[in-house]
Amino acid sequence: MEEQCYALLIDAENVSAKYIKPVLTELSKYGVITYKRIYGDWTSTQLSGWKEQLLSNSITPIQQFSYTQGKNATDSAMIIDAMDILYTNDVDGFCIVSSDSDFTRLVSRLRESGKTVIGMGENKTPEPFRKACDKFTILENLMDEQEPGAGKARVQHERLSIGKIEDAVIDMIIENQDSNKGTGLGEVGSRLVSLYPDFDVRSYGYNMLSKFLEQFPRIQLVKHGHIVTVTLKEDQRRKADIDNYVVSLVKKAGKNGIELSTLGNRVYDKYKDFKISDYGYAQFNQYVKSLDHVKVEQDGTILNAKYHRLSGDRRQ
Repeated sequence: MEEQCYALLIDAENVSAKYIKPVLTELSKYGVITYKRIYGDWTSTQLSGWKEQLLSNSITPIQQFSYTQGKNATDSAMIIDAMDILYTNDVDGFCIVSSDSDFTRLVSRLRESGKTVIGMGENKTPEPFRKACDKFTILENLMDEQEPGAGKARVQHERLSIGKIEDAVIDMIIENQDSNKGTGLGEVGSRLVSLYPDFDVRSYGYNMLSKFLEQFPRIQLVKHGHIVTVTLKEDQRRKADIDNYVVSLVKKAGKNGIELSTLGNRVYDKYKDFKISDYGYAQFNQYVKSLDHVKVEQDGTILNAKYHRLSGDRRQ
C-alpha cells in the first residue's frame, strides 16, 4: 500500500513549542510529512521558544504581521496556504495543530474535498474543532508518553466521556448481532474514532485498545488465534450454558457419537437465537471442535461429534 502524504500546518500562537517532537512522531505514524509550515508573527518575543525548534526540525516559518489589534492574522495565512496546498492535490491529508476553534470551517472544507484531517491541540481545544476532524489528538497525551505524569487532562477527560464510550461499544455489538455478525477489535477502534474524533486510549492511561476495553464491566474480549472479538459479558455466560449442553449431548450419544447436523438441530431447537458468529466462529463445526471433551470425525460424507476424555481427566 502506498504511503500517505500529509501537510503539517502549525498555529504557533496557540500551541507551545514543547509539543513539536511528539507532534512529528505522532504524525509519522500516519504517513510522510511533505509540508511542514508554522505560522506566527516572528517579530514577537512570545514566539522565541519556537525559533529554536524551526531549524532542527526543518519547519518553514511563515511570517504574518498582526495588522490589527485583537485580530488573528495567523489564522488567515494558514487558511490561505491550506487551500493552496489542497488545489495542488499532492497530499492525501492535513494535520492542523492548534487549540483555536477558528479552523473548524477549514477542516470541514478540506474533508469535503476528500482529504483526511488530523487535528492536534491542547485539552482546552473547543469541541467544534475536535469533532470536525477525522481524528483529534490531545497534545498532553503525547507529552505524557515521553514524560509520564506530564499530561494534565487525563482525569477530567475520562470522567466526561468514558460512560458514553462503553455505551457506544455495546451499541456496536448489538447492531452487529442483529445483522448476524461478530464485532472485531479493529472495527471497535475505527468506529469509536468516527464517533468521537478525540477518542484516544492514552487519555485514560492505556496504550492499547484491548487493555482499555477490559475495564468495562459489561463487555468481554474473546481471542481465537489472532482474531479478537468484542462481546457482551452476558453472552459469554450464555455460551458456557450452551457449551455444557453440547458436551452433554455428545457424551450421551456414546462411543458412536452424534451426527453434527443432528447436534446442530438440537442446539438450535433449544436456543432459538443462538448465533455462532456472536462467539467468533463462521461454522458450527468450528465451534464444536473448540470444545473440551469433543472430537469431530468424518465418516464418509458425515461428520460425527464424539466424546473424548482429556489426558489426565479422571471423570467418567
